Amino acid sequence: MRHKKLHSFNINPAQAIKIQEKLRVKAILRDDFKQISSIAGADVSYRKKGNKVCAAVVVMSFPELEVIEKACKTSAVRFPYVPGLLAFREIPVLLKAFKNIKSNPDLILVDGQGIAHPRGIGIASHLGVLLDKPTIGCAKTILFGKCKDPTSKRGSYSYLKDNEGKVIGAALRTQDNVRPVYVSQGHKVSLKTAVKIVLKCSPNYRIPEPLRLAHTASKLCIGIKKF
Repeated sequence: MRHKKLHSFNINPAQAIKIQEKLRVKAILRDDFKQISSIAGADVSYRKKGNKVCAAVVVMSFPELEVIEKACKTSAVRFPYVPGLLAFREIPVLLKAFKNIKSNPDLILVDGQGIAHPRGIGIASHLGVLLDKPTIGCAKTILFGKCKDPTSKRGSYSYLKDNEGKVIGAALRTQDNVRPVYVSQGHKVSLKTAVKIVLKCSPNYRIPEPLRLAHTASKLCIGIKKF
């Protein structure tokens, strides 16, 4: 997979925020792809002992959702935990994991936020701009913004809005009577398309299948789970 060289991560939080501000304007928030026949799920897990982080990428066919390949990469954590700067902890190891896959997925689902972020540039948008790939953020909780709870039926959603009332994402019910997930545009995808894709990737569980499998793979890789 082609990707751009990541900025140096020997930086402090103030410098990281400046990088986010530069990347934010590069995010494309409309559909900018020909077709989606494969989707990668990207997630990371941490192990406190040894200060390690593991990134996992699982590529699946779409819409069949059959596994094409998996890749994992482990490294030391090199950036402190700062709310809103998750990308600077996780993207370096995610890029290494993407280098280990042979296929070229058409879209990436990321466990985290896209533009539903205080500075409009969460990890999904950050990764999408760097890789020049369509990306969607799919998070379990809200980082920024407010929304009403959607109805309890699968497929229902409500808009997530910032403090000025601008739509920055959606709370989507992927299964009947389960908690919603929070979908936001990363790069080269409209919100309408992002919601449709996340729902199609969630036939049986709350979490989209590519992300669910990537989450399990990252925990296995880091030794949190065992076979």
